[in-house]
Amino acid sequence: MPKRFLAALALSLANAAAALACPFCSVQGQTLAGEVSQADLIVLGTLKNAKRDNNDLSKGTTELHVDSIVKDHPYASGKKMLLLPRYVQVDPSNPNAKIMVFLNLYSTTSDTAAAAAVSPIVLTNFSRYQLDPYRGDELEKDSKLPAYLAGASAVREKDAVTKLKYFFDFLDSPESKINTDAFLEFANADYKDVRAVSEGANLDKVLGWLKDKNTPASRFGLYGMMIGHGKKKEHAAALRELLDDPKKHYSSGLDGVMAGYVMLDPSNGWNYLLDQLRDEKKDFQVRYAGLRVLRFFWENRPDVIENKKVVEGMKLLIAQSDIADLPIEDLRKWDRHDAAEYILEQGQKESHRTIPIVKRAVLRYALTIEGKCEPAKSYVKKIESEDPDRVKLVREMLADEKPKSK
Repeated sequence: MPKRFLAALALSLANAAAALACPFCSVQGQTLAGEVSQADLIVLGTLKNAKRDNNDLSKGTTELHVDSIVKDHPYASGKKMLLLPRYVQVDPSNPNAKIMVFLNLYSTTSDTAAAAAVSPIVLTNFSRYQLDPYRGDELEKDSKLPAYLAGASAVREKDAVTKLKYFFDFLDSPESKINTDAFLEFANADYKDVRAVSEGANLDKVLGWLKDKNTPASRFGLYGMMIGHGKKKEHAAALRELLDDPKKHYSSGLDGVMAGYVMLDPSNGWNYLLDQLRDEKKDFQVRYAGLRVLRFFWENRPDVIENKKVVEGMKLLIAQSDIADLPIEDLRKWDRHDAAEYILEQGQKESHRTIPIVKRAVLRYALTIEGKCEPAKSYVKKIESEDPDRVKLVREMLADEKPKSK
């Protein structure tokens, strides 16, 4: 159980913060474009003459000699050098390294805001402001990162699909900072926007990325899902070949590849998915990936796999005690009281009723639908007679989950 719990927890937490984000992207986070919008000033230059403060070794100064301005601010107007209020050790083996520094500015006086209310001129007196360099990226020789960020800034106010089309062209950039950032833009995007871009993208190229042994596993899910929005039968065969390849190890992304296969070939793909779900000998990670595929079709593509088929797929997992609580909870949230008899029957099996997390999932399900389903009502009554405190506690937990009325 611990391995199963940790695996599910890690995978669910990776996506909890971005419920509307790409369904099969295991990594989300702040993008460079987001950093650009937050920074007051971004400068490309060279660090020189770093000096420590003898009275406080955590402090000091470093000169930033300006090559170009990536994001402008009046503070930097006409300046060829900015004195950073921080000691930044310069690599002696590469003293002329180009660094892109993200900076914010803050007032050095406590009365600036009050004075500005009387005289806006105060806000343009930059002698009152101090630099706060909070991020620095060393660039590769002849780096295209500044140009990439300039382009990202140019499309920042465009619609989501237009922005993603811009970032698609950088997913295979030879610079890791650029291709990683472009991937994060997709990872943070809504599924509907990723779908719109995928349907018009060069999916032969995406398949090439998926086959490339150097592609990070964290991107398999996105690329597999994107390919699923195409029309080519040979892409379905290619995804199946990747799924069957014993040398292909999916530490992540298996769910997106399976979903892509199902979208391209609903009949064979669905049967393949069911085979993964029903085989209790499959690693938990494989079956959990299958569960995520079921959720994807329920939430996003009932036009490909209708809801009643998704419920039948969920039942295959409910029969397995090491994962049963997860699909039971999904069906509870989806208000599927038509699955009550099956869930209550499975919950009484020795393999299930001896596992506390499964017992709780069954009771939560029954309490949620008891007003709509006689078997659930009878089950709650039975458990309440045996352990009224447990039923009371779970009722309170469910009540706490409901949004509070304003």
